[in-house]
Amino acid sequence: MSVPRTARERVRAEIIAEIKAVARDQVASAGAAALSLRAIARELGMVSSAIYRYFPSRDDLLTALIIDSYDAIGATVERADALVRRDDHAGRWVAACRAIRSWAVDNPHEYALLYGSPVPGYRAPQDTVPAATRTAAVLSGVVRDAAAAGALAPAAELAPLPAALAADAARLAEALMPGVGEEHVTRSLLAWTAVFGTVSFELFGQYNNVISDYGEAFDHQVRQLAGYVGLIT
Repeated sequence: MSVPRTARERVRAEIIAEIKAVARDQVASAGAAALSLRAIARELGMVSSAIYRYFPSRDDLLTALIIDSYDAIGATVERADALVRRDDHAGRWVAACRAIRSWAVDNPHEYALLYGSPVPGYRAPQDTVPAATRTAAVLSGVVRDAAAAGALAPAAELAPLPAALAADAARLAEALMPGVGEEHVTRSLLAWTAVFGTVSFELFGQYNNVISDYGEAFDHQVRQLAGYVGLIT
């Protein structure tokens, strides 16, 4: 049973929510690099020194926005995956990928904050890692479950991996995909990259005058990627 928050805690939470809302508007209108605590304070009618009691620096506020966005897309993908029968591995993959695109289309500025150009001078702290891995955990979980069920198609013969990449694949397998072979791990990594690359091409205008139906093209690609990873359709 949760302990009720005090009035002071509720007020603090409301002010933090207001600060974040104004910050998101700033990011949407001028980009994350232009985020300004002083400008947010002015818009909220606060003295500039007061806002630092909630966020000591611009980077602290930026980190909070990034964590919120990672959690939002992660929760969206988790819900989509949960709606599909557990043994329908290809269906789960497609549902998760569709959820990524749907969230990105609905929240383009938050997507850009996560997957667009890095903010000059900002370095994400370890605090962002748990939220950042939620989406990857769903996609890797689909492949891991398929491997455990003996439902991964054999990977075609691949050229030997460079030593550094092989080591990366081993670490990824240990962290997210235990029991999944090296070939499927590297194919999964490529497929994840392709999914986010396709979404980015759509949102950032690279498909203008190239693709007429983004949703149809995306669905086709993620189904092809499911087969590439080895998820039997």
